[in-house]
Amino acid sequence: MTAIKRWLLSLAATAVAAAVSYQWLDRPIALFAHGEIPDHEVFVRLTHIPEPLIPLAVIVFVGVGLWALSGRALPKLAATAGVASVSLIVAEATKNQLKYVFGRTWPDTWVRNNPSFIHDGVYGFNPLHGGIGYESFPSGHTTLTCAVLSVLWMTYPKLRALYALVFLAVAIGLLGANYHFLGDIIAGAFVGTSTGWMAVTLWRTRAPL
Repeated sequence: MTAIKRWLLSLAATAVAAAVSYQWLDRPIALFAHGEIPDHEVFVRLTHIPEPLIPLAVIVFVGVGLWALSGRALPKLAATAGVASVSLIVAEATKNQLKYVFGRTWPDTWVRNNPSFIHDGVYGFNPLHGGIGYESFPSGHTTLTCAVLSVLWMTYPKLRALYALVFLAVAIGLLGANYHFLGDIIAGAFVGTSTGWMAVTLWRTRAPL
């Protein structure tokens, strides 16, 4: 199977999984996190894992770019860091656009009295609505995490167990803190993995410009 067919199959699987989650899983999980988890602090801390990645990606990209401009060959680690930075920056822009396109409300109310499932009984998608209260889908934290982990997954496969643990920690944190629905996380994982996959493939098949 070609890479493009695998990507299209993954897109279809993501759509199905997100739809199943929307219909049968998202609301029960959100209600459980709200009513049965008395202390969310541990879960909130797990959600902080990907937060330094955006400023770090900019710094790394500039550093690796200056290295390349000096005319020196890039070692594998530097090249991987550069590709991961590009993947993350593209993923950040992509998920912002998708949030606007889908306009999904959040599981709970956190900012500016945003409408939510727990607080207001609001549940669903509002395409092209815009606004901070309609940015739950896809999960940005998951997108950014997978944008980096997918690059590492392909370039340093011996540490895949560690990457899986990092992903699970972030996902569990988001669910336990009630920051995102499961469907948001599924979609975010696909978006971030896609940018990483495409960035590595572009690097490996690059042609002179």
